[in-house]
Amino acid sequence: MKLAFATFIGAAVMLCALAVLPPRVCFADGGSHVFFVGTSSADCREYRPSFNCEAERLFLLNVCGESAEYKDFDMESYLKRIGGKVLFCESCEDSENYYCSAPLPYSVRIKGYTVNLQICIKNDTAKLGTPIIFGGY
Repeated sequence: MKLAFATFIGAAVMLCALAVLPPRVCFADGGSHVFFVGTSSADCREYRPSFNCEAERLFLLNVCGESAEYKDFDMESYLKRIGGKVLFCESCEDSENYYCSAPLPYSVRIKGYTVNLQICIKNDTAKLGTPIIFGGY
C-alpha cells in the first residue's frame, strides 16, 4: 500500500513539474542555437546557450522565439515531419526566405498571415527561426 501511494505521489509531482516547466526547445536538433528573449519582438535580444540549449532554456524568462542552423537541410521533409506549410516566399540577393505556418509556440502577423516559422536558405545552410529570424543572417 505504501509503495502504491509513493508511486502515485511521484507521478503527481512529475505531472505538476511538466505543467509548470517552460516548453521544450523548437529546434533541438539544430546547431548554433539562439533564443530570442524579451517581452515582445520589438525589444528582443539574442541569448546563445553555452553548454546545453534545453537545460539553459529552463532558466530563461520572456523567451519570444528561437533559431538554429542546419546543414544539408531538406525543407520539404522537415515541413512534412512537423506539419508545416509555406505561406509565401521572398527572394534576396543571396538567399531565399520562406515564411510558414507550423505547430510552433510563437507567431507574428506578416502580410496578413500568421507566421510562426521562417526558413532562410543560403548556400548549403538553412537557418530556421520561430516566429521569424530576428537580427541578421
